[in-house]
Amino acid sequence: MPAPVAAPTPAELATALGATAPIWHELVATLRADFPGLRPEWKPTKLAFGKVCLLRQKDRTLAYLIPRQGDFEVSVVLGEHAVALALAEALPDTTKRLIAEARPYVEGRGIRFPVTEIGQVSIIRRLVACKTARK
Repeated sequence: MPAPVAAPTPAELATALGATAPIWHELVATLRADFPGLRPEWKPTKLAFGKVCLLRQKDRTLAYLIPRQGDFEVSVVLGEHAVALALAEALPDTTKRLIAEARPYVEGRGIRFPVTEIGQVSIIRRLVACKTARK
């Protein structure tokens, strides 16, 4: 994975996120409260914004936040144990369908979706909780 890069300025991030900036900040604050030591780490990418934010706890990436023009996407990679837990959760059918249809790789099943509503913070929170649940 590429080396870390400087975080965007708050103004750069706000411009990219548009109306979803408060959702981004709520998501990061919520996950920081749930997962002590969580830290954002920025990496370069070929996507439009040029950077992606990894939310990491110790050496583990819990989620990827991908700024776009006017919103952002979240990506979470779930191992098979986490997949089973997530499919048993009270998650929206669209989220469960993403998980069930995701191609399994050695590192897990990656799902990615746009974040446009504050209510999605609780969905992402539950996905990350499944990812970090002990077997």
